[in-house]
Amino acid sequence: MIEKITEINGVINSLVWGWPALILLGSVGVLMTCLTKFFQLTHFRHWIDNTLGAIFHEDHVTGHTQDKSISQFQSLCTALAATVGTGNIVGVAGAIATGGPGSVFWMWLIAFFGMMTNYSENVLGILYRRKGEDGSWHGGAMYYLKDGLGAKKGCKTIGAVFAILFSCFCLLASFGIGNMSQVNSMVSNIVAAGKSVGVAIPEIAVGIFLFIAVSMVILGGIKRVASITEKLVPFMVILYFLGTFTIILTHATAIPAIFAAIFKGAFSIKAAAGGGFGAGIVLTMKMGFKRGVFSNEAGLGSSVMVHSSSNVKEPVRQGMWGIFEVFADTIIVCTLTAITILSSDVIDLSTGQLTPVGEEVGSSSFVSHAFSNMFGPAGSIFVALAILLFAYSTVLGWSHYGSTACHYLFGEKSVSIYRIVFVIIVLAGSVMTAQLAWDISDTFNGLMMLPNLIGVLVLSPQVAKVTQNYVNRIILGKDERPILSFIPEIQKMQEESL
Repeated sequence: MIEKITEINGVINSLVWGWPALILLGSVGVLMTCLTKFFQLTHFRHWIDNTLGAIFHEDHVTGHTQDKSISQFQSLCTALAATVGTGNIVGVAGAIATGGPGSVFWMWLIAFFGMMTNYSENVLGILYRRKGEDGSWHGGAMYYLKDGLGAKKGCKTIGAVFAILFSCFCLLASFGIGNMSQVNSMVSNIVAAGKSVGVAIPEIAVGIFLFIAVSMVILGGIKRVASITEKLVPFMVILYFLGTFTIILTHATAIPAIFAAIFKGAFSIKAAAGGGFGAGIVLTMKMGFKRGVFSNEAGLGSSVMVHSSSNVKEPVRQGMWGIFEVFADTIIVCTLTAITILSSDVIDLSTGQLTPVGEEVGSSSFVSHAFSNMFGPAGSIFVALAILLFAYSTVLGWSHYGSTACHYLFGEKSVSIYRIVFVIIVLAGSVMTAQLAWDISDTFNGLMMLPNLIGVLVLSPQVAKVTQNYVNRIILGKDERPILSFIPEIQKMQEESL
């Protein structure tokens, strides 16, 4: 059965992650960057001040809400909880092992343009979200596909079908990227950490522990998930930052060689994994793009579902949190991971090839090996703890994405059933083979990405219009009526409360 699943998944994966899909992914990011006049660069200080800066001086950004919505900071932490996961550690290591140091460059590139893809998704998410009977917001790619794409001439059926397909793929992805692959990484690292100190830990025992830990949170819904992630995410990011930064400072003299290897490897004609000449750039680009998307999820339309639950009124304000999300996840956390790996002895910087030590250690343990070299046995325990926190938070975040998709497809009553199935899948992920878990996650990512990117592409003029409206009003001080929603009733309600 496992072999058959692997075979079928391999065929689908090669289709959804072929060059047409990757070109579409990159093209949408480039288009949105151009249409918004390089917003992530030209208004860098503005979006930093209104995201990271706002955390420290705007109470409404962090203050807990009394209704069913969540704060802007909670929406960011829940989105980051879903993105800052094992992709930032195991995923980066896998990309470097297969595509060489050059894959990091392509991660950066896809993240730079992905900032505006994620921005556009979240702007559209706020524009097309709806208010539920209980006062909670319901939003996501499925809503702007049905109501936005579907409103275009002759596209009503296509929009509705795409919305259903996206929701189905999201539901499946929540079991892959948001569950099995994360749990599998947690289990393998905890077992490995146990062995390093002479303790044998059964995989199923870890699985049962995670089953209980996940159940206690996600069965309480988005408010409980957001309450946990707003405390967990800042703690785990700061903890990981301190650990990696210590290693990087210790190997400061190697940093010029590391960056040289990254830029040189990005355009190498020989594959780092030992492939033939001419295939190197293709393999390196593909690994960088795939792992970059797996890490920050820009283009998948996933984080829209939690950003749409925010108490924000300005679509662009929430879009800026999307920019910061990709920036923090890939440009900061993934770069710290990459430099940590490349400063150890697992990669030959002159060739980009695995060293004998790297082949022996294996890509899944690259970061653990680097920390062990620096901190001894405590290093591997630290990495196991980091992966545990990262992956656990990802599972919490993705449980909300799956719940939203389930709600759209089957209604409110189905959400409780979904959550029960989700926690049961945690046990399955604890005993699944690592490679299959990652491969299935890659496939579901690609399947989600396609309808979402088509929707963003078609609705790109609306994103540009809303962005210019915001820039004119807020940055340039012009007197214009704000564009807050494409649903008249919500536009009126939000405009009156500004």
